[in-house]
Amino acid sequence: METKNRVGFLDELRGFAIICMVVYHLMVDLKFVFNVDVPIFFESWFDVVRDAFVVIFISISGIVCNYSRNNIKRGVQCFFIGMIMTFVTAFISPSSPDMFGILHCLGVCMMLYGLGQPIFEKIPAFAGIIINVLIFVFTFNFKTGYTGIYSFFRVKMPDILYTTSVMFPLGFPGNGFATLDYFPLFPWFFLFAAGAFYGVYVRNGHAPKFFYKTHIPFFAAAGRHSIWIYVLHQPIIYPILCLIFGRSIF
Repeated sequence: METKNRVGFLDELRGFAIICMVVYHLMVDLKFVFNVDVPIFFESWFDVVRDAFVVIFISISGIVCNYSRNNIKRGVQCFFIGMIMTFVTAFISPSSPDMFGILHCLGVCMMLYGLGQPIFEKIPAFAGIIINVLIFVFTFNFKTGYTGIYSFFRVKMPDILYTTSVMFPLGFPGNGFATLDYFPLFPWFFLFAAGAFYGVYVRNGHAPKFFYKTHIPFFAAAGRHSIWIYVLHQPIIYPILCLIFGRSIF
């Protein structure tokens, strides 16, 4: 999104979400690499908080597609950075590299939106939001082999979808599939698309007035550079922790 078109509150939300993600990854490193447990980050209720940050991040990425001149180009660039992460993590964690993390997902979502934009623009924004939110909810548990809403009902998906790892980008991981980070297109593309449809209201000036102002410059700056914070935070955090705990980086 170009600077002159930035929506301050969205930058702040995205910045807050990425900072929270960095803190969470720091806690993961401490627990699983350096054996320092911070229990609150790994209690079951915190999964809801973590997912909320992801929902904010991906939906905002969808909203700002309305401000981009070329979503396909943005998507290719984002996916390429994701592939760099794949190759790097393959050396660090060969048993579970980052096969389809959030950058891969966002890259593909941007490309799909860019390709389908002429069609999406013919769908009323409100209908697009409702349809995509419903699909997001009903496909959220595809990766666990089910569809539906666990609190009310669930339906088992056909086993044949999970017999191979080829379909893992769609949300059907096969037996033995392992990855550091996993954001398949089902359900996350539909959250992205819901954000894109809501972005029509934002672009046309119909969002609340506070959306268009910057309130906390620090979070706004983090939001503007969120992709680089995501890419660089582990290469910075991990060596620092190694120095603190007296461990070799390699």
